[in-house]
Amino acid sequence: MALSLVSTALARPARFDPRAKRRNAMIGKVHVGKKALSLDEDDYRQILILETGKASLKDCSERELEMVLDRFRALGWKDLPRPAAKGVAQNPMARKARALWISLYHLGWARNRDEKALEAFAKRQIGCERLVWAKQSDGYRLIEALKKRAEIEGWAQTDASGNNLSPLKLNEGLCHAILAKLVKVGEARPDWTINVAAWRLCGLELGANGPMNAEAYQSLAQQLGARLRAAGGAA
Repeated sequence: MALSLVSTALARPARFDPRAKRRNAMIGKVHVGKKALSLDEDDYRQILILETGKASLKDCSERELEMVLDRFRALGWKDLPRPAAKGVAQNPMARKARALWISLYHLGWARNRDEKALEAFAKRQIGCERLVWAKQSDGYRLIEALKKRAEIEGWAQTDASGNNLSPLKLNEGLCHAILAKLVKVGEARPDWTINVAAWRLCGLELGANGPMNAEAYQSLAQQLGARLRAAGGAA
């Protein structure tokens, strides 16, 4: 009987652990980013300790691994573009909604940046299960709902005259809105400029006038958003 039980246990198939697979993929990304940025071991370890307080990737949580990746992105590393998942909407409305959702994640309101979380929000707004099925006319309502949420969170979408802001000004405003939240949770001082916050919180030394393009502000927003989440200032 004992031998039978042992044989059954040995024959039991190994359980698939999607969380471990995802974590291993993130660790692989860190190694890819380190190589792409040509970081020597000392610089790499300094980033690791600065972002996570730990000296080894194996001791890092998924959130901490994402903080390291955000730092790499701010230093100029770019992930290889992922192929669009089957059934993921790629029309202009969906892309704009996705960009707003990810920005709201950096701002600390959206708890999860993935597509399923966005679609759950979209379902409540326009009653459609999937963005790929949504009518373009309904897309306007979704975009406006996301913009309204952004305004509530302190991220202006228009200028004083009600005109739409340029991508540069939008992303600059996003960084300022995140910084304001960092001030509220005690991670930044009220008198800090974006340049000071970038250096003190992210170790980034900007030019005299701050980032010079929208992409640079996006990278900074990722870094500031990671600090906000680490400080418990997210929703």
